[in-house]
Amino acid sequence: MALVIGVRFKRMGKVYYFDPGELAFTEGDGVIVETVRGIEYGDVAMLPREVPETEVVAPLKPVIRVATEADKRQVQENEQKEREALVIGAERIAEHKLDMKLVDVEYTFDGKKVVFYFTADGRVDFRDLVRDLAARFRTRIELRQIGVRDEAKMLGGLGPCGRIVCCKSFMNDFIPVSIRMAKDQSISLNPTKISGLCGRLMCCLQFEHETYVKARKELPKAGADVITPDGPGEVAEVQILRERLKVRVTLPDMTCDLREYALSELQIVSKEEREAAVKELADKAPVVTPRPPRPAPEPRPWQKAKAQQAERVRQEATIREAQPEETEGAEPASLQEGQDKPRRPRRRPEGARQPAKEDAGEKKAGSDRPRRNRHFQGGRRKGGPGNKPHEPSANKTPDNPS
Repeated sequence: MALVIGVRFKRMGKVYYFDPGELAFTEGDGVIVETVRGIEYGDVAMLPREVPETEVVAPLKPVIRVATEADKRQVQENEQKEREALVIGAERIAEHKLDMKLVDVEYTFDGKKVVFYFTADGRVDFRDLVRDLAARFRTRIELRQIGVRDEAKMLGGLGPCGRIVCCKSFMNDFIPVSIRMAKDQSISLNPTKISGLCGRLMCCLQFEHETYVKARKELPKAGADVITPDGPGEVAEVQILRERLKVRVTLPDMTCDLREYALSELQIVSKEEREAAVKELADKAPVVTPRPPRPAPEPRPWQKAKAQQAERVRQEATIREAQPEETEGAEPASLQEGQDKPRRPRRRPEGARQPAKEDAGEKKAGSDRPRRNRHFQGGRRKGGPGNKPHEPSANKTPDNPS
């Protein structure tokens, strides 16, 4: 066993172990430690305790000192420089036209190194950018590519639940998440519903997965055969968190109903036992006399008339099909006794004079409309010069019409 102290360099970051030595600490104190990146400032996240040797990364480096007020002022100055470096770095990336996104900038405690965190779809050749930044900041420059989950942890944000994302609020490290966890919890596999701000599966799918797996082992699956207090049935739905099941039960009157039971009320049986129980219920079930069919409703008058008309049309069509071709002057063979012969149109003898039609200009009998000469239309002489109205000659008088 080794005595260690836990130090965290970022809020909700990973906890690293150091040798506390003879120093006294309280949780939340600032300390100065030596890391692979140099001298760093961190906060005490875990008080001294003993852990197995397998959990310690050798060599275990000691804590240099407890942070003083000067150390805290140095940290504040570094934070101000980081904000300025973030703006300058974004401008330099735009100038070099690199396909990368700058996420965060971090200064070491002693100011000897500046780390730029960025995301990109693939490998990026940033050698010219590093030389440009080194000439601008006059210190050692390191560009580190991170993933989308690390980007979400650095930037933070609100998740689908409305709270700050787990990786930013309380998770120290990422945990592996698979689509199998969503299937075990009967969650919709819609990517928009099970993905977080980073576009990957939400970390919270892993929180309750162990509970779901344990409950599924104790509860029967959907489709299992069971015996309920009301009769044999088949499991239709499993509610894992409530530990209740919906069963499709066969009742004594041989009807089916969907009812809900607790696991303690059910007896899991085989398919043959459930079928035997159903057959036993069928033998005991009373014989049900089927209800007589309902008489057809009386047709309405318009329906009767329509049916009669259709029948007449059908009979006439049958008669026409069975009637032989008639010769001129012969009587139809299909006429029954007492049936009137069909009337034929009267033929006018050849040479007879056709009735004269009324003249278009004459007045019809019984009409008050005055007779109009066919040479006039609307009070004007048809076809006259200039279409002018007809005027009587000056030398014509009633006594001398010529």
